[in-house]
Amino acid sequence: MEEELEFIFESAKESMSNAIKHLDKKLLNIRAGKANPSMLGSVLVEYYGSLTPLTQVANVNTPDGRTIVVQPWEKSLLAEIEKAIMNANLGFNPMNNGENIIINVPALTEERRIDLARQAKSEAEEAKIVVRNSRKEANNEIKKGEAFSDDLKKNAEQDIQDLTNKHIDDINSIFEVKEKEIMTL
Repeated sequence: MEEELEFIFESAKESMSNAIKHLDKKLLNIRAGKANPSMLGSVLVEYYGSLTPLTQVANVNTPDGRTIVVQPWEKSLLAEIEKAIMNANLGFNPMNNGENIIINVPALTEERRIDLARQAKSEAEEAKIVVRNSRKEANNEIKKGEAFSDDLKKNAEQDIQDLTNKHIDDINSIFEVKEKEIMTL
């Protein structure tokens, strides 16, 4: 009986933690003005007939806050990588110098910063929805439990609510940090 409640609690906790991990990944793709190799995380390159993540066919680094340099492991991939970056529709204009691909990351306008902050807020709201849905599922499982006493059900529901509050607070903190990063010049 107690094991069943523990299982429900652990399932909800794992689901809520996964929502935060997913939010972290989504927010990495929202650029905050500084060049970052993760900005090219969604770029897939045609490599021997299959789409391959850019990081598996090239070294991606940032020599300064405004530049991303992509150095392919095979020179023959330069054109493919350039094409893949253009097709990824990230708003970058890659330059091929015959050795590397250089991307100058433009400074963000105020309007673009506001759009990015809105996008980050939307991702945070989606994570909160997942957390709340996990709470709802856990509470439904607890209510279904015929063998649980009313006190045990109330305590379990309170534990789930406390877990939910903690994860919502974590999401708010993550969003606030990202929003500050986006809005800072």
